[in-house]
This record gives sequence, C-alpha cells and structure tokens, in this order.
Amino acid sequence: MTTTAIGSIGQRIAEELGVREGQVKAAVDLLDGGATVPFIARYRKEATGALDDAQLRTLEERLRYLRELEERRAAIIESIEAQGKLDDALKAQILAADSKARLEDIYLPYKPKRRTKAQIAREAGLEPLADRLLGDPGLEPQAAAGEFVDADKGVADAAAALEGARAILVERFGEDADLIGTLRERMWSQGRLVSRVREGKQEAGAKFADYFDFAEPFGKLPSHRILALFRGEKEEVLDLTLEPEETDEARAADGPSGYERHIAQRYGIADRGRPADRWLTETVRWAWRTRILVHLGLDLRARLRTEAEDEAVRVFAANLRDLLLAAPAGARATMGLDPGLRTGVKVAVIDPTGKVVATDTIYPHVPHRRWDDSLATLAALARTHGVDLIAIGNGTASRETDKLAADLIKAHPELKLTKVVVSEAGASVYSASAYASQELPELDVSLRGAVSIARRLQDPLAELVKIDPKSIGVGQYQHDLSELKLSRSLDAVVEDCVNGVGVDLNTASAPLLRRVSGITAGLADNIVQHRDANGPFRSRKSLKDVARLGPKAFEQCAGFLRITNGDDPLDASSVHPEAYPVVRRITAAAGADIKALIGNTAVLRSLKPQDFADDTFGVPTVSDILGELEKPGRDPRPAFKTAAYKDGVEEIKDLTAGMLLEGVVTNVAAFGAFVDIGVHQDGLVHVSAMSKSFVKDPRDVVKPGDVVTVKVLDVDIPRKRIGLTLRLDDEVPAGGGERERREPRAKGSTGGGARRGAPPRQSRGGAPRRDQGSPGGGGALADALRRAGLVGGDGGPGPGRR
Repeated sequence: MTTTAIGSIGQRIAEELGVREGQVKAAVDLLDGGATVPFIARYRKEATGALDDAQLRTLEERLRYLRELEERRAAIIESIEAQGKLDDALKAQILAADSKARLEDIYLPYKPKRRTKAQIAREAGLEPLADRLLGDPGLEPQAAAGEFVDADKGVADAAAALEGARAILVERFGEDADLIGTLRERMWSQGRLVSRVREGKQEAGAKFADYFDFAEPFGKLPSHRILALFRGEKEEVLDLTLEPEETDEARAADGPSGYERHIAQRYGIADRGRPADRWLTETVRWAWRTRILVHLGLDLRARLRTEAEDEAVRVFAANLRDLLLAAPAGARATMGLDPGLRTGVKVAVIDPTGKVVATDTIYPHVPHRRWDDSLATLAALARTHGVDLIAIGNGTASRETDKLAADLIKAHPELKLTKVVVSEAGASVYSASAYASQELPELDVSLRGAVSIARRLQDPLAELVKIDPKSIGVGQYQHDLSELKLSRSLDAVVEDCVNGVGVDLNTASAPLLRRVSGITAGLADNIVQHRDANGPFRSRKSLKDVARLGPKAFEQCAGFLRITNGDDPLDASSVHPEAYPVVRRITAAAGADIKALIGNTAVLRSLKPQDFADDTFGVPTVSDILGELEKPGRDPRPAFKTAAYKDGVEEIKDLTAGMLLEGVVTNVAAFGAFVDIGVHQDGLVHVSAMSKSFVKDPRDVVKPGDVVTVKVLDVDIPRKRIGLTLRLDDEVPAGGGERERREPRAKGSTGGGARRGAPPRQSRGGAPRRDQGSPGGGGALADALRRAGLVGGDGGPGPGRR
C-alpha cells in the first residue's frame, strides 16, 4: 500500500471520528505494532490523545475496511491498465471512489467476464450503429441497420443488427457507474420488500405466518425482520420480491417508470415522434427490466443483509457484554443445580474459591418423585459446606427445580439460603469440552454442567470465557450471520470485558488468561504450568520467568494482571509496572509509603497530576494512577443483588393485572425486555412501555441482570403471556387486561382492510409484534422468548410453551 493511500486512510478516519489525524496515526502505528485496543486505551493515552476503547474499536474496524478498499482499488487499476484502457480521467474516478460499492460500479465495464451479447455485437461491428441511433434519433432504425447486415459476421438481416445494437446500449446503460449509483439510492429510498407464502406452504411454514402477505419499505425494515424474511425464503416458505416503487399508485401508473425516465434523461432519449425514438425508448425499458433492475435487486439484497447482520451482531455483542459484566456474587459457597426430569437434578457444591467440594444427583421430579429425599440431601450439603447461594439452571425442569429450592429455603430458614436462576446457555458445550475434561477430570460430563452453573453465579466473566461466545446464545439468527463478522465482534467484546475488569494472576484459568491483552493460548498454558510448578506468583516481574513470555507480551499484559497480597502492593492495582517510578515520585511528595498512601483519598486528591507528569507519562496517565491508588483494583461491575419475589406469587395463575412486582431482567431484544418475576414464565416489557419518552434502544433503559419493579398489565394464561410495564402509573386495560390489537396496513396500500398475516401492533406494552423471527442458536434469548410464550418449540415466532 502506498504512503499516499495510508495517509488518506488516516485523514478519512480522523474526519469520521472527529479527532486529529495525528491521534489516528499514533493508534494505527500501535495496532500495527501488535498492541491491543485495551492496552492502547488504558496505557497509551498520551500517544493517542486519550482515544477511548469505543473510538479505537471503530478505528480498528474502519482501518480494516479502508485497507481492503485500497487493496481492491490497486487491483482494479492494475487490471484496467493491463487491458490498455486506463486513462487519467478513469484513474481519477477510481481514486475518488469512497466505498467498495462505488469502486465495483466503476470497474463493472472492465471486469473480465464471459462473452456477452454486447461483446459479440461489437465484434460484428455493430457499435457504430448503436452510437448513430443514440446520437441521432432522426435516423430510421431499419434503414440504418441495413448498412450493417453481414452474413459472414453473423448479422443476417436488419433485425439482427438492431438486436445487437440494443444489446450494446443495454450493457452501456447497465454499466454506467453514476447512473447505477443514483438508481440504487432511489430504489433504496422509494422501494419496498414484499413477501408472500408459497403455494401449499401455509401449514408447514406456520412460524412465518406474519410474513405470508407482508410489505415494508426497505429503509424501515428492522434487522430481525429482514433476517426472518430471508430465513423464510431459504426454507422455501416465502417468496420475496424487491419492488422499486413503494406506493400502489406508482406501481399502477401507466407509461414508463420514474427509473426508466431517469435512464432516458441521462442519455437524452425522449419520444418526440422521431424515427428512432420508439426503438430507443424500448431499449431503455429493456435495459431497466432485464438488466438494471436485476442488478439493483441483488445489490439491495446484499445491502439489506449487511445492515441486518451489522445490527444483529451489534445486539449480540451488547447482550454478551451485559452478560459478561453482570454482577458477580463473589467468593461465597454456592450450590449449582442443573435441572433434569428423568435423569435427575445434578448437584455441585463449590467453595468460595470455585473449588468443587461435593457432588450428587437427586430425583425430585417425575417419574421418580423423591421430593422429600431430595430436600434432605440438599439441606445436608448446604449445612455441611456452609452454602450461601443456590444457582439454578434455566433449562428443562427449571420451573420444578426452582420450586424445590423454594421449599428448601422455607423448610430451613436457619441456613439463610438465597436462590438465583442462572442462564445455562452453553453449559453443555463447556461440559463436553477438552478444557472441562482437563479441569474436572474426575467428574462425569453431566455433573460438570452443575459446576459451571454455580461458578457462573460466583463470577460470570471468569466462567463464561471458557465457552465460545457464539455458544452462549444471547443473539438472534446467529446461524444466519457472517461467521467472521460475528466472531470478530464477540471476541473484541470478551477482550474488552476481561481487560476492563482485570484478572487475578494466581487464580485465573487458562481460557481467562488467553483473553488478557498480549497473551496467546500457548502463553496462557505456560503461565498456568509455571504457577502449578512454582506456586503462586509473588510479583508481576516474575512473569518474565514464564517460558516464551518476552518483553512485548509483558508490556501488553502486565497492567491487566493482579496479584493480591504479593511483594508489591501496586501489583494488585491497574497501574502498569512501567509507571511504578511515577508512583515512587508521588509517595515521595506525599511523604508516605505506598501502603499508607493507597486508599488515602484526602491526600491523593490534594495532589496535582501535572506535578508528576514528564515526557513519557503525561497528565492523563498520572490522573489514572492517582484514581487507581484511591481505589486500587476496584471491580467496575455492579454490586450483586437479587430480586425479592412476592410471597404467594409463584405461578402465572397467581398474577392479576395491576400488581407491582420486583423482578430480574433476563434478556433484552430490539422490541423490549424480558423480566423474571418468579412465576417460571418471563414477562415482556415492550419497548413502548419502558419510558414516557421515546426509547430507541431498550438497552438504554435496562440491561440483563438489572433488578426492576414492574406493573402487570395483562395475563394470558392459555398462551402463557405476561405483559408488563416499567411505567408504574400506566393504567391497566379494561376487561381483565385484554387489549385491542389492530392490524397495520402496508404503507401505500389502499382500502381499509388489514394485510393478511401482518404483525399485530402493540398498545402500550405487553406482548410484542410477533415479527421477531426465530432466534438462532437456541440460547438465552431463544429461552427468554420461549419463557415469555412468544416462540414455539421449533424456535419460530408464534405462541408456544417452554
């Protein structure tokens, strides 16, 4: 890549981020040098002008895109130059292209392809005929074509000559980069996607019933709906059509479409009664309908999918971040229950450090029904091992096992137990993994899941990093998304979360260490092996004794690794070892040793960062150091707390409209949030019932794990649906909570009837429009949808039961 290209990339990113080009250049140099985003954001603020991790992630993504763009630009220039067709004007046009789509539009006429009708016509010498008719519509087409009849060249008669000339013009119109770009944007803003059920697929494709007769403008389609439509098409239930006009009037209008008129105007074609006008107008129509519309349809399909994927990945990443940064229960003895019916409930007790101290299997449910024996076993385990918390997996038989835990708490109040339902998404993946076999070799696969569930409550981040992020299942349609795009985004989230919290060097597992800045899988294993062989690390500098952990890796990782009760108190903080000399200057100025200074808010806040800054460590870094000394090693995650479920409200039948209840947000989707209120069926707070002001993103209001107070709006026991609201002064709908549901009309439709199969609208909360589609992966979000009664057992939209 040329220096000019690199410079233009930096300038463009700087403009997009609203920062100086020097900041971007510094960040790019650090990234190219192997530095990670967390390291740059935390420890290289002077170099980048304090770009934060969000800015750096955007910079990293744009850098990747723009470099790919430059590589493609260079390849295109080389290709056209090899054809001998590159002139200064064309090169300038290529260099000015600011997107991959624009670049490909320009390259289209020069792109090597199979012989087309237009190429054959050119070889037959028919391009002058096409140029003459386009340039002088006063020519009579048949007469003009007669001059080009040549049987030896395959032009048998005037009709054949005109057909070849038309093919040349159709290709010319279809490869006009400026024209195609304009028409593409017009179709995006004015067109719509139409879906209809295939004949005979109504029953088999019932989960896509909302889309059996559906239409919506391209620009208004949310990501989950786009992915649902494409999946319906892939499963051969739906036929999708991209219509260039949004309104019925435009589609029904006589005469050429606005698109055809635009093409005609571009080339000075108009029907003024001249001999060639009709032929040229038909050529425009032919170009639009057989070539340009098809091309734009493919482009817009790709654009719809890309935008839907980007949004779905964003939602998945946001949910994953919330899950990883959920409040940890901390070092408390915990009992994990992995629910099951016939195979029993697997029980694992872990001590405050996460070590397994006891396991068992109980059979309280059908067909065994050993309820009292199971209670006795759990009580004995809890008493023996001083259990504080009971973590219950939310899979099959969770409802029944939660009741078992409730009975245990009622029967033994002296144990002071607290029960919490925990997402078990991905637990089975962990149980069967090679790492689980290495970590828990003495345990059966079935019991490893109970251990994982217990550890997730103690420290969600430390346990969930052992699982492929995609297996945690907090996204929609994840199997329909780009594997590379999803993995890259989720890996970045895990990296940011792990480094943002920090890692205890002496207790971290290898999977957790692998997510620390600068540590590869091999280095993580080496650290664990060194720790096992030599005992706990006493200082950060002893990391340098680990095999193959060189200066660069140490620089990247040291600040994110914590050593409690080590030789140097600073090793328990996020202060990087390279900055320890700054701390020594601070302690000297304060006249206190480091132990006396740490946590001394009054003294630390009296110090001025600029007094300790130098050429290497500026004011931003010194400010961070002073803040860290005030609260060393602080965990940025929220404090752990559980919801106080209302006594006597244990099943959906116990609910009545108007009740105020406390609950826990289990998941957040684009259309609202699911809340566990203790009745084994998640309720839904629709996005319209979250705030009195407009809510663009439900995540701006709540996040998974939040404890919230909600009001019950309506209860539909047969369909197992609970409508909730966060607006506690909302009035309960009359008629026992039943609300009117109106069917929307497609925009631009005529008449008063509702579209068949259209998603029902929402009035102030409760169940969502049933258009969220089928959540991919069957994970936490799919489970939340099932718990809320919004999807069936097949994962498709519609009524169902868990």
